[in-house]
Amino acid sequence: MDQGVLYFFDRKPEALPLYEAFEEKVLSGMDGVKVKVQKTQIAFSNRHNFAFVSFLPVRKAKERPEVYIVVTFGLGYRARSPRIDAAVEPYPGRWTHHVLLSGTGEVEDELIGWVKEAAAFSAGKR
Repeated sequence: MDQGVLYFFDRKPEALPLYEAFEEKVLSGMDGVKVKVQKTQIAFSNRHNFAFVSFLPVRKAKERPEVYIVVTFGLGYRARSPRIDAAVEPYPGRWTHHVLLSGTGEVEDELIGWVKEAAAFSAGKR
């Protein structure tokens, strides 16, 4: 495990297994993905960043589970699913989606499909 990742989860170590499940699925399902640990998020990139893991408070405190991570990804359209906690269009034709994960079983095909789409969308940017 990368020291930066361990440091990122230093204050919330119970969330590390969620991240590990997500990272493993992303890295095993896509080629050429780079992971960059930053102060407030972990970025996944090809040519551009396409997905992020953070502790963004996308739900009110009383509605958030004790242990969670938030996966953020960008698409060229608004994906509709009850799993998506928030979606915003910061630029025309670019939608940012936030999905809160509280169990490793939530890292499944639908989420990874969106992340793969986000990687393709990101790679197509100029």
